[in-house]
Amino acid sequence: ATTESRKEENHQRPWPERPLYELAVQRSRFNPPCHYELKPIAGTRIHGSPSEFEQRINEMCSGKDLKEGYAPFCKHVFVPNFVGALCPVVKISPKVEPLIKTGYKARTPKELPVLSRWIPIEKYEAKPSKMLDVILYSREQIIEERKAMGIEGEIPDAPWGIISIKAQDEDFETPMQPITMLRNALGKEEGGSGVPLEREKYLESVKYWEARVPLA
Repeated sequence: ATTESRKEENHQRPWPERPLYELAVQRSRFNPPCHYELKPIAGTRIHGSPSEFEQRINEMCSGKDLKEGYAPFCKHVFVPNFVGALCPVVKISPKVEPLIKTGYKARTPKELPVLSRWIPIEKYEAKPSKMLDVILYSREQIIEERKAMGIEGEIPDAPWGIISIKAQDEDFETPMQPITMLRNALGKEEGGSGVPLEREKYLESVKYWEARVPLA
């Protein structure tokens, strides 16, 4: 199938009765850790169970709330921050510059560590965000990524899966970090999505993230 036909097929998918949590890829940031999260990493921390969160998302959203993502297999829904999650991104200023750390990090043991920068979460008093960006991947994409990384296990029969949750003030998609774009371009075997790098979008990401740093 062509890219356009796959995009149209994904657009017509019904909203699932029970969204799929993509447990093995370990991208959702629930804290305290559930069995699918090995350790805290950069990203949004959410207190509570996946089942409680997915129930609320189903109550708040429907298929008409799906927004296009960076590829046909990716969608977003934007909802008010009903869990009190703290915003994990800080604008860089002379005050926070001394707090910034650098090092090599991987989101899961299956991924290549990449050079990252962050502020230790205990060093900065974050505030709750206004919104949550709930990021979904199609079931087919989740299966392909798991297969490429040698991850076994059953996948529930739901058309969309929650693979990440971002606390943010904006009610639209913000640029993913440049290193995430590069990881995606490396392919599924290295933990990426396999989407080629687009120079224009990469430069937009650089412009956004050179003035910001995540908490971790």
